[in-house]
Amino acid sequence: MSTLPISIDATVDALATQDYVADRRLATALFLALKLQRPLLVEGEPGTGKTELAKAVAAMLDRPLIRLQCYEGLDLAGAAYEWNYARQMIEIRLAEQGGAADKQNLAADLFSDRFLIARPLLQAIDPKQPVPPVLLIDELDRADEPFEAFLLEVLSDYQITIPETGTIKAVVPPIVIVTSNRTREIHDAIKRRCLYHWVGFPDAAREYDILLRRVPGIEGRLASEIVAFVQRLRATDLFKKPGIAETVEWSRALLQLDAIVLDPAVVDDTLGVLLKYQDDIAKTAGSEAARLIAELRDATR
Repeated sequence: MSTLPISIDATVDALATQDYVADRRLATALFLALKLQRPLLVEGEPGTGKTELAKAVAAMLDRPLIRLQCYEGLDLAGAAYEWNYARQMIEIRLAEQGGAADKQNLAADLFSDRFLIARPLLQAIDPKQPVPPVLLIDELDRADEPFEAFLLEVLSDYQITIPETGTIKAVVPPIVIVTSNRTREIHDAIKRRCLYHWVGFPDAAREYDILLRRVPGIEGRLASEIVAFVQRLRATDLFKKPGIAETVEWSRALLQLDAIVLDPAVVDDTLGVLLKYQDDIAKTAGSEAARLIAELRDATR
């Protein structure tokens, strides 16, 4: 397990070792979350590196990553714990075939750890964890609002109360990163327990740096043209603007097609890698893509 960064600059450098290019504001939020042992709520458009942040933190600190992927209908049994009812029933049947001593022992043992199935939240605060993990609560906005009430105890005190056995509390708190695409507002009670950071689209210089790190073999000129094209594309009226993840994937696709510079025909053929809605593709293909390419070429003359 690696030690925590001692400064904001050290946090930037540590993330960079995992090819995660963070701006200073994000590095500051993460540094404070680590030092204050507070959860970090990261909101932003899809594809802007929120989930990758948790992965990078786990890798740079050499800690296990425990991920809770949120979805509609997620409840306590899926997120924290549940009892192994099938195994309990088998043990009850076996005890019924035995004597009174077996029944008494089972009664005392029925809600012990061997019948408890730990889900991500309980795994993350397990006091028997050899190394405090990084807990990623991913896309919390996808879960139902009542589920957020389950999280309050975890985010406040790093503990979970199980009615049948009592409270389980982390000896050393996990590092908690909560992400949201803001398809709905996260409740204020959750926000009060977290430090907050909004992850926006990167500027051209940072996106260029990301491409050089994430797309091995890409030439500087092609990377520059891709970044310039995507930056201009985000300024147009699109239903879903491409994130960093789409820029990286598009760059890899263009490399597979042996592209050296952006060509209108190749751009038109590969827009489905960059854009995910047909209306956006139809709006960009053809003359609009050619215009953006011409514009970025004019800017470099």
